[in-house]
Amino acid sequence: MRFTGKTVLVTGAGTGFGAELAVRAATEGADVAVHYRGSRAGAERTAARVEELGRKAFLVQADISEHAQIRRMADEVWSHFGRVDVAVNNVGDVARDQMSWRDLTEESVDHVLAVDIKGTLLCTHEFGDRMLAQGGGAIVNIGSTVVARGSARAPQYAAAKAGIIGLTKSYAHAFAPTVRVNVFAPGFIETEATLGREDWRTGRAEKLRDATPMGRIPKPEELAGAALFLATEDAGHITGGFLVADGGYTMLGA
Repeated sequence: MRFTGKTVLVTGAGTGFGAELAVRAATEGADVAVHYRGSRAGAERTAARVEELGRKAFLVQADISEHAQIRRMADEVWSHFGRVDVAVNNVGDVARDQMSWRDLTEESVDHVLAVDIKGTLLCTHEFGDRMLAQGGGAIVNIGSTVVARGSARAPQYAAAKAGIIGLTKSYAHAFAPTVRVNVFAPGFIETEATLGREDWRTGRAEKLRDATPMGRIPKPEELAGAALFLATEDAGHITGGFLVADGGYTMLGA
């Protein structure tokens, strides 16, 4: 029960990893602000799971590529709960439908950078500013181990996730010691979206499992607790950090 009496905001909590982050936070005692952009039905399912655990859920919609919508979202969440102790910036675009660098388009580059870098930066900026005013808080930005290996499939995704490290360290310095900001970096996760990818269905999943020392690709609920660790009191002296959870995939010599 690491979040008893606390409020946690999770962006992109209607599906996938975001939904499991929201539910895990509720399992550990938190009331949860469930953000979504277009998947209201998914957000409602997440909220129902939170409430089944005896916790409060609040739905909020916003396109995080626009600062005005982020401000409005923050206004709504802070007004509803009075404070936010933890914010998890989970929203990100991996250019999932792009199977090769040759398929890159300027539209995709603009969208991925707008969501992954601009959106994460502005959410960190807005939430952190309010946490400073309330006297404390923790922010977890969801990154990726793609920064270590790059992505021949989608270079814009690797570039965006690398940018998250820079913005996280910048705000960790700016907000210290009152608000901590860290990056949680998973490897591949078997979300429904990943399982539906063309390359995943045609042999890549098996290759990745073979190349992973732990021998498997985790489901999102298996990683939610590790990500939320960065927002707990046990991580109280960690800021500007980069926590990897990829089963050893990027380990030298693996």
